[in-house]
Amino acid sequence: MDVSTVVTADPPLLTYLDDATDERVDLTAPQLGEWAARCAGLLRGGCGLTPGSRVAVLLPPHWRTAAVLLGAWSVGMAVSFRPRATAGLPVLEPGGDRPCDAVFVTPERLDDWLEDVPEGTHRYLVGAAPGTLTDVPVGWLDWSAEVLRHPATPPDYTAVPPGAPATADGTSYGAWRQLAAEVGQQLGLRARDRLLVDAAEHEQPLRWLLAPLSVGASVVVCANLDRARLDARVAAEGITRVL
Repeated sequence: MDVSTVVTADPPLLTYLDDATDERVDLTAPQLGEWAARCAGLLRGGCGLTPGSRVAVLLPPHWRTAAVLLGAWSVGMAVSFRPRATAGLPVLEPGGDRPCDAVFVTPERLDDWLEDVPEGTHRYLVGAAPGTLTDVPVGWLDWSAEVLRHPATPPDYTAVPPGAPATADGTSYGAWRQLAAEVGQQLGLRARDRLLVDAAEHEQPLRWLLAPLSVGASVVVCANLDRARLDARVAAEGITRVL
């Protein structure tokens, strides 16, 4: 999945907010593309993975999650993840009869997921807070430190065919593009819309990431959303849709 084919909205394309910490990160389309390229380089150059390799992304909605997903898809990885069940949308399980080649999980979720994290050669902790991690367990690497070792330009790769598996259950890249367009239509999203997403309620990337990007909308992902500030947030951010 070539990031340039979905990154079409005006800047900022992706905004991440945390109402508990007041953290804010704004990413333009080129900036998100650079982070995705670094992640692609980490998987291809750092891990030595090839198209079709399985990558478990056990992360909540976040700008880093967007970078990991877009980076993995840009070089033909088959992603496995388990968001909360959402009616009508796929819930994909990590693991299965084939171990994943790389795993991404937050430190906060590591204990919760420990029994479910499949055996993988490459294991990365992805912190939600800015900066690098101070306590990384044996057998894991700090994503924030490792991803910066790779250039912000896409690695050489062969275009991913639409029939290649985009997810570990075998759903193809072409099918996921169609799903993203259908979800965008269901949500009534249009080009230049600005979508506010409650991160705690919508972990399915089809909703908070792929659907808006596929129609040229921008996204504001808010963790620990303070409903008392919602009206002010909508006005300040130019929000046109709330999810």
